[in-house]
Order: sequence, then structure tokens, then C-alpha cells
Amino acid sequence: MGGIAGISGGRSGSGLVALLAAVAAIASALVPTASQAAPHPGTDGAPYTAVAKAPYTSAVQAPHTVVVDGARMKDARRRLDAGDPALRAALGKLTAAADTWLGQGPWTVVDKPKPAPGGDPHDYLSQAPYWWPSKPRTADNPWGCPYVQKDGQRNPEVDTGTDRPDLGKVVGSVTTLSLAWYYTGRAQYAERASTVLRTWFLDPETRMNPNLDHGQFIPCKYDGRAIGIIDFSQQYTSVLDAVAVLDLGAPGWRADDRARMLDWNKKYLDWLVNSPFGKEESAAGNNHGTFQDMQIAALALATGDRALAARTVRAAEKLRVDPQIAADGSQPQELARTRSWHYSAFDLVAYSRLAAIGGHVGVDLWGYRGPQGQSLFKAVDYLLPAATGAAVWPHPELEFYRYAASDVVHAAADAGDRKARAAVPGLQEPPGGDLWALRPAAEQLDSIAG
Repeated sequence: MGGIAGISGGRSGSGLVALLAAVAAIASALVPTASQAAPHPGTDGAPYTAVAKAPYTSAVQAPHTVVVDGARMKDARRRLDAGDPALRAALGKLTAAADTWLGQGPWTVVDKPKPAPGGDPHDYLSQAPYWWPSKPRTADNPWGCPYVQKDGQRNPEVDTGTDRPDLGKVVGSVTTLSLAWYYTGRAQYAERASTVLRTWFLDPETRMNPNLDHGQFIPCKYDGRAIGIIDFSQQYTSVLDAVAVLDLGAPGWRADDRARMLDWNKKYLDWLVNSPFGKEESAAGNNHGTFQDMQIAALALATGDRALAARTVRAAEKLRVDPQIAADGSQPQELARTRSWHYSAFDLVAYSRLAAIGGHVGVDLWGYRGPQGQSLFKAVDYLLPAATGAAVWPHPELEFYRYAASDVVHAAADAGDRKARAAVPGLQEPPGGDLWALRPAAEQLDSIAG
């Protein structure tokens, strides 16, 4: 599930690192280690320590998640209740992050300074991150058009006047808070997550329409683009898992919330599959296509269409792996980017999560081998020297963060890759801490704003 470390909405890479470092510092100060047992004040005023038993005493259930392995979450809950020290330390970091969300939000698409070009304030709006004005702004040309592309260089104006930053906060908060509720049973976490979800997706006055007609617009050029779907596809599967956790009977998450969320997801899935933008994004041959498959498969599984989920994952073997991964495991289209390390890991996040969805519907994407020997294992192995610090990444990269690949290495190791398993001890811990044991699903650990 996203939102613990990787989902940042519109933050830059440096801003994300600063934020995560701050969260890690809070966690370290409050719950430095299991052995120190530093008290972490609960938001309900009750004391909490890294080695104390969680106050959640109801029967442990496995959530019906679409990406995260719910059975493993259930096992982690039991181990936490038994006092597992390593998991207790991770839980301290998780709850510290969750506490920071309790006083924030909720957020809504209707509070933009101006509505999307169609005029409906309920439509989601974002601006293309790598496009910049090429002329001075004047009264006759207030945008400074025409806009020109600078790959990998983020225009800071995209974080003002659009919904993209708030979307990141919605995803980050609900995923973190739902996990914190599952592992501690503290009602305020679930109640806050429920409020955030209702405000963004469900309440008539504040809800978002289930389409992305105006994602990643370019001033004076396009009112929206198919490529804008990635704003959601790189994050939304984490919301689906958060809802699955809350569906276990979380305080504040009502039966009608669950029904209305299911309806929203069905309408959004229909738009993704049948709209011109959705079809165009499905035809993309790089990470955009991989993330689109992941999002469609996850929504299909979450809304009960297991056949569509299975077809989507199985089709990715020929449609994605064969043309996108080379025989040596490199991803040529991602290596061509100015942030080749980021995008190589980023695409593998989509593949890893898509493979996890496949595991729920009987499709072994990890086990697939292409005609030239291509595989997800080879693609992860290609990153291992740089991921472990054994070698310098030999391709262009504007912002190299070694930890960006840590989760995909974890995923490959769990799926049976011996090289990845051997590399795990050499991985760099993300600034927010290594929370793999509590949310075993790959997420992008550096900034995904782009």
C-alpha cells in the first residue's frame, strides 16, 4: 500500500526526502528501538511503547486486499500481538507517520482556485509536470506560452491551483491510517481515514467525478491528456487496499460508505476501459501502460470481475514484458529518460504490484519468461548492483536515491529470486523506515511526482 514513504503528491524529490526524514526523526525520537522502549504517546492519550501489546484485541482477520498479501498482514498482526521486537520497531514508525495525518485534511477537488476546463468543480485537474513556459508572462500571454518539455525537470507551478498535491495527501493519509488502525485497533486512525475517503470520493458536495478528463493539461495546448491517468494509476491501488482494510469493520467506515465506494470504483473502471483516454493509455508502451494494466486489474478484482483481472495480468506477458524488458533485464524505454534509475524502479513497482494481483487470480507473472529470456526477475537483478551500492548506476539520472529500488528487490526476493534475496541485507533503508513486513507490496520510495 502506498503512502508510507513513496506517495508524495506534488512534492519534489528533495521535498519528499526532507519530509520522510522528518517523519523518521519523529519515529526515532518517540520509538527509537524496541530495546529502549521509549514511550510513544497515543493520540487518545494512552501510553504506547514499542514492546507493549497493541490494544487491538478483536479476532485477527485477513483483509481482502488486491495487491498487499492480506494473509501476511494477518500473520504480522499475530506476531505483533506476540511481541515481535522487529515488527514493534516498524510499528512505531508507522504510527508516528499516522499521527502526523490526524490533524490534516480532509481534502476535496472542489476547492481549486478555478475549476477544470470543462467548468465542473468536481472534475479532477492536474498540470503536466515537465512542461515549462517559454515566453515571458504578459497581460496578453499570462501563461508564457508556448510551453516546452524539459524531461525530468519539474515545473513548480504544477503544485499550485490543481488537485495533484491533494491527491497525494489523500492516498498517503488513508493508506497509512488504515494500516495503523489494522495493527493497533485505535479508532481515531480509522475514523480519520474514513472522513478523508468520504470527502474526496463520496460526499455530494465535495466528491470527485470518476474520470480523469483533465489530467496533466498543458496550458495553451491541451485541456487534458491520456497520460494524466498515471496521476491515479501510480497510486490508486493503495486506496483500494486501504478500503479493503477498513471493510473489516473499522470505526467510522459505514456500510453505505462501502457501497458508494464500490459504485465509484465501478464507474471509474468503466471510464478507464472504455473512454478514449483510457484506451490510449492502455496502448502506451512504457511505464504508463504497465501502470494502466495494474490499475485496471486491481479495480477489476476489487469490484468482483476476477476474469478481467486475470486477463489483464496474463496479457501483460506478451504486451508488456516481451517488448519492454531486454534480454539482459534492462528496460530500454526507461533507460532513455533523464531519470533512468527512478523510472526503471518505477516501472518495476507497477510490474511487482501487477504480479501480486496475478497471485490473487492464478496468474504467475513472476514466473513468465519471454522469447529472449526476459523476466521480471532479470529486470530486478539488473538493478541489484546499484541498489546495494556495489556499483555506480551507469545511466543518466538527475536525482539518484539508492533506496528507490528497495521495495522491488524485497518483492522479487519474496517471489523466489535468489539474487534478490541475497541482496536484501545490502539495501538502503528508506527515510521513513523499512515497513515491508507490515505492508508487503512494492511502492515507489522516492518521489513519484511526474
